[in-house]
Amino acid sequence: MFFAIALLGFGVEHFVFQEFITGRAPGWPSGLAGKMLWADASGICVALTGVAIVARRWGRQATLCLGLVVFVWAVLRHLPIVAGDAFLGGSWTRAGKALTMVGGSFAMAGTFAPIPGESAGGWRRYANATEPFVRFGGICLGCFLIIAGLQHFKFTSLVVSLIPSWFPGDATWWARFAGVALIAGGVGLLFRRSAVLAGLMTGSMIFSWFWIVHLPRMFTSVSDGIAVFEALAFSGIALVVAGALSKVRQSGQVPTGN
Repeated sequence: MFFAIALLGFGVEHFVFQEFITGRAPGWPSGLAGKMLWADASGICVALTGVAIVARRWGRQATLCLGLVVFVWAVLRHLPIVAGDAFLGGSWTRAGKALTMVGGSFAMAGTFAPIPGESAGGWRRYANATEPFVRFGGICLGCFLIIAGLQHFKFTSLVVSLIPSWFPGDATWWARFAGVALIAGGVGLLFRRSAVLAGLMTGSMIFSWFWIVHLPRMFTSVSDGIAVFEALAFSGIALVVAGALSKVRQSGQVPTGN
């Protein structure tokens, strides 16, 4: 539900900002026609994916398509920008968020009933994967969390500026603590043994930031308006990964249905 609500928010923001918001894809190529059509059409598709998750109908198909679109339009286009940027620069954040949305979409797909068909072979054999999709989502999120955690130390002053003035304790200490927590959670998601606990802990932590940091800043800037839904989506991804992998441990398979 967290992921679905975030997709509905992203879909609306496609119309508001007239850009492909999901995964913070690079801006529309200058001189190329069709920007408004692409922003609106993709916004509708993103929002409909959220509806499919809520309705629990066509959820696997919708989330797989979303993951592929974000991979092609955001992740691949981010790569040359990241290559030309400084180590842990701002483009790393945007690329990491795009990768997380791809992995998260596939993780969600893995929790839905298989795509029906007369034969389990062919393309359905891969599209109906369960645990591999969930693990992929956890690994993508884990990689982004490690990057974000390291950036907390490189850009500490920026992180401090995001912490509300009413929050108790030293803001610099909290910024560094959050960096350590992000790195620990990210590393934990990379390994099967620790992925369940890491997903549960990081999902809960990011959800607390949704309320404490992102929601109050929602209308501060365009970036903050996008970040509030990203926090909700990433929290949902982490919790789904934790829950699905926990069921794998208990029963040996991810049960069909959400």
